Amino acid sequence: MKKAISIILITLVISIQAQERPKLVIGIVVDQMKMEYLYRFNADFSENGFKRLMSNGYTFHNMHYNYMPTYTAPGHASIYTGATPSMHGIVSNEWFHNTLKKEVYCTDDESVTTLVPGTEKEGKMSPKNLQSSTVTDELKLATNFKGKVIGISIKDRGAILPAGHFADWAFWYCKTGEFISSSFYGEKIPSWVDDFNKEKNYLPYFNKGWDLLKPIATYNESLPDSNAYEGKLYKKAPNFPYNLKEMLADNDAGVLRVTPFGNDVLANFAMKAIEKENLGKDDVTDFLALSFSSTDYIGHTFGPRSVEIQDTYLRLDLTIAEFLNYLDKTVGKNNYLIFMTADHACAENVTHLKDNKYQVTNINYKDVSADLKAFSKTAFGVDVLLKYDSYNVHFDKDAIKTNGLDMTKVKQGFKDFLYTKDYVKRVYNQEEILAGGTDFLLHFVANGYDPTQNGDMYFVYKPGYIEYGATGTSHGSPYTYDTNVPLLFYGWKINKGESYDKKVITQIAPTVSQLLKITLPNVTDSEVLTELFEKK
Repeated sequence: MKKAISIILITLVISIQAQERPKLVIGIVVDQMKMEYLYRFNADFSENGFKRLMSNGYTFHNMHYNYMPTYTAPGHASIYTGATPSMHGIVSNEWFHNTLKKEVYCTDDESVTTLVPGTEKEGKMSPKNLQSSTVTDELKLATNFKGKVIGISIKDRGAILPAGHFADWAFWYCKTGEFISSSFYGEKIPSWVDDFNKEKNYLPYFNKGWDLLKPIATYNESLPDSNAYEGKLYKKAPNFPYNLKEMLADNDAGVLRVTPFGNDVLANFAMKAIEKENLGKDDVTDFLALSFSSTDYIGHTFGPRSVEIQDTYLRLDLTIAEFLNYLDKTVGKNNYLIFMTADHACAENVTHLKDNKYQVTNINYKDVSADLKAFSKTAFGVDVLLKYDSYNVHFDKDAIKTNGLDMTKVKQGFKDFLYTKDYVKRVYNQEEILAGGTDFLLHFVANGYDPTQNGDMYFVYKPGYIEYGATGTSHGSPYTYDTNVPLLFYGWKINKGESYDKKVITQIAPTVSQLLKITLPNVTDSEVLTELFEKK
C-alpha cells in the first residue's frame, strides 16, 4: 500500500513539474535586426509571422545592449549568459589577446576535429572560450542532463555559444553546403544530419535564383534598387534578379549565406532536428537555440535601406509563420515558449548620411593603425604600437622598456593624439576603465572589457562613424542604432502585452531561468523582465 502511494506521489510530482515548464523552449536570434524593421516593414508582413508574435505575445520595444562592441559573438553569449563580455569573456568575434599576444577567434578549438570530411578548418570549434554558464547549461543541470539542448545557425558562433558547454549538439553551415559539428559534441554526426546533407537542400534555391517576393511597388519603404550605397553581391551589380546558379559555379555553397534562402534552409534543418531528436515530445523540457545569420550578411552587403534587406525580412516573416505552424502541430500550441531577439542592430550607411548633409564618414582600420604607428615614431622615435584591433590599442611593453620610455607618458601621448582625430569621441586607458565612473560611454566600454584580453587603451568613435567600407553597413558602437533590438516573448504562459520601458539584453537569460524555475546562469546580474511575471 505504501509503495503504491509512493508511486502515485512521485507521478503527481512529475506531473506538476511538467506543468511548471514548457515542453520546448526556442530561443531565436535574428542577426543584425533593428527594432525599427518591425515598424517599417509591418504593413507588408503576413498575419502569421512577426505580427502573430507581437499581437499574441509580449513585445519589449526598448530593449538595448549595455556594452560595446556590439558584435555577433558577444551578442549571442550575452543573451544566453545574462552577462556582459567583461564577465563571460567573449569580447569580440575575433580579437588580439593581450596576454597570449596572438589572434583568437571566439569558438576556435584546436583540440577538436570536424565530424564532416572536407570541412577540417570550419569544424574545429567548441565553446571552450566561453567563461560562464548559459541558461541552456542550467537547464541541462536542472533536468539531470535529460533535457536536450541543440544549437543551430549558419554561423558557428551563432550555434555554439547559445548552446553552451553541456549541449547535446551544435550544428552550423559551411561552404560545402553541409551542416557540420565537431568532436566536442560526439564521435559521429547523427545519421539524420548526414541524410539532410546528402539531399543538398540548398541547390533548389540556387537554381531558382533571387528575385523579389512581391511587386517592386511594395518596397517603397526602401531606397531604389541598385543605389549608390549598396555593395556588390559576389562582384555582381546590386539589382534584381540575382543569378545565384552562376554565383555558385564561380564560388561555393557559402554564397547561400548572403541570400534570404540561408534562413529557409536553416528553418528546414531546425524542423528536421525537432522531428529526429524528438524535441518537445516528453515532459522533460528541451531547448532549441536557433540563430538566423543571413540577415547579417545581407545587411553588411547592402545596408539597412536596401530593397534586398526588406525582401529578406518579408521572406523571413513567412519562414517564421511556417515554423510557428510546425510547432503548433508537432509540439502543441501551449507547450512551447519562444523568445526572439537580435545579437545587435546596425548603423545607417555613412555615405547616405553624408549625402544628406550629416558630416560623418567611414573609417578604414588600416588607416587608423598606420596613423598610430606614424605618431609613435614621430613622438617617441620608435614604434611602440603592438596592435590596433577594433577599438583596442595594444602597446609593445618590451619596446617601451628597452627604449627607456615612461608608460604613463606614452599613454597620455597616444590619448592626446587620438583626440585630434575627427572620428574620436572618447579615449580611455585600462586604469580608467577598471576604475569605472559615471561617464555614459565608459559604462559601455567597461561592460565589454576584460583586462586579460583587451588592449591597454580603448577608444570610441563619434556617433554615425563606422569602421567599414563606403557601401553597406556595420555595427559595434554603443549608440542606439546598434543597441536597440527587438525582444518578443510568445507561447507558454506568456500574456499579451508590450513595454516601452528601457530594458537591457542581460535580462533575457535570468528571465527565462525564472520562468523555467531553474538556477540562474552563474555570472548574470539577475535582473529580470518583471512584466512577464505579472498576473492578468
